[in-house]
Amino acid sequence: MTIPAEPGDDRHDRHDPDLSAVTSERRRLVNLAYRMLGSRADAEDVVQETYARWYAMSRQEQDAIDTPGAWLTTVASRVCLTLLGSARVRRERYVGQWVPEPVPDETEWISGRRTAVPVDPADRVTLDESLNMAFLVVLESMTPAERVAFILHDVFRYPFPEVAEIVGRTPAACRQLATSARRRVRAARTPAAAPPARMAGVVRDFKAAWEAKDIDALLGLLDPDATVTPDGGGVTGARLHPIEGAEEIARYLVELAGRAVGGMGFVLRTVNGQPGLVAQRDGVTVAVYAFDVAGDRIRHMWAVLNPDKLRAWSVG
Repeated sequence: MTIPAEPGDDRHDRHDPDLSAVTSERRRLVNLAYRMLGSRADAEDVVQETYARWYAMSRQEQDAIDTPGAWLTTVASRVCLTLLGSARVRRERYVGQWVPEPVPDETEWISGRRTAVPVDPADRVTLDESLNMAFLVVLESMTPAERVAFILHDVFRYPFPEVAEIVGRTPAACRQLATSARRRVRAARTPAAAPPARMAGVVRDFKAAWEAKDIDALLGLLDPDATVTPDGGGVTGARLHPIEGAEEIARYLVELAGRAVGGMGFVLRTVNGQPGLVAQRDGVTVAVYAFDVAGDRIRHMWAVLNPDKLRAWSVG
């Protein structure tokens, strides 16, 4: 693969597709593919495949493409659409619960976003919202075509005619796909979702209660109908099924704390753009916890212990 020059390198002028396609588009493509697939590792593979196809073309073929960024987006989205079909089969064979791969706090691609398509403000999804775990879990309930059409239009603001070219359906069909996806998102939204500052306080109190093995304090922080979804991928001791109800969860957490060996501790971190927890043993991340908080109580906790999904947390 050709190694692109840095911006400002006089080997490239402003017409060189290497500059726009490689240095300006990669972050956006990774962010797009991550939301479509729920896996940062898969997203990186998609982007690598996309650029491999770009560099497989002759320079004349590259020069004939008016907007390399649009071409890259189309290819990446179509690769994601194909992968989503096979991912459904893979996840049916997955041991235990499958939870989207958590990502640490990073600078999100914001600039260069498409001009917003007019839409009801109540339906608008921001890039920040589309990163949180609760949102990604809802995306898992969508068909591949719904997910791609919805993310391209409602999240990244592509107009339906362009979405149609990418998905291979009519604009009207893509509009219907996005509408169906939007209903799923609305149905799953927490009416009284806590603002970030309050959520951070709840997660901080939860950490303290868990470390102190204080069942009463944990019960005070958990919604009576709370759920914990563990994802160990069959390679850790994580439970294979969700844990439901505040009392059962509190007992389970205290039992886990009692079994923790020396060198184990929790760190408050940003997980998918929201306050979360990271469990570390001797400096190595062994679990990442994401939360859905309504008011002052935790409604859902996703516990990712599968080491294959924690590679992004091994540094920093």
